[in-house]
Amino acid sequence: MAEVNSDACLIGEHVILEPLTLEHVTALSLAATDGSLWELWFTTVPHPDDMKAYVEKALVQESHGEALAFVVREKTSGEVIGCTRICNWDQPNRRLEIGYTWYAKRAQRTAVNTETKLLILTYAFQTLDVMAVEFRTHWHNQASRQAIMRLGAKQDGVLRNHKLLKDGTVRDTVVYSIIDSEWATVKKHLKHRLDYYQQQNANAILHTEINY
Repeated sequence: MAEVNSDACLIGEHVILEPLTLEHVTALSLAATDGSLWELWFTTVPHPDDMKAYVEKALVQESHGEALAFVVREKTSGEVIGCTRICNWDQPNRRLEIGYTWYAKRAQRTAVNTETKLLILTYAFQTLDVMAVEFRTHWHNQASRQAIMRLGAKQDGVLRNHKLLKDGTVRDTVVYSIIDSEWATVKKHLKHRLDYYQQQNANAILHTEINY
């Protein structure tokens, strides 16, 4: 179960999710430069010059009770490596979306996303008591779609011509969800994936020591 400390941080073995503030703008800008993430046309990662406005918009959504935004901090190094957000929070219907998730390139394809999702899903289902959690992504963002399905989410459908993007193209949005009756199985699956990452890391360290 996610640990929630007095500062509303969600603490895992690999990452700490801490509430987003304007003080994180510089660190998030630096994280986004690792991989030039804003150049990926099918994502919505802001350019470093636009990061302050990005954070301010998230904080406005929080003030309206529609969102809870977090930065993702690597536990060993203490560095901010990305962010994620509870958004479109429909409190009367106990439903929310997890989105605006991105990581520095060096943190991708590691245990970071698995543990981040485990922490925030645990918080959503076991503290906020939601009935369903949505995930949405661009039809052409195959990496994101695969990552969402690896979590155990199921595809609900496709919203065609859903959004107009900055470059003038139109986004078809794929919608996935996890519902409360599925949570126990998904949680077990995510913990198993984390154990796998930890075993892989242990094997890599042992291999290095033997070769040394």
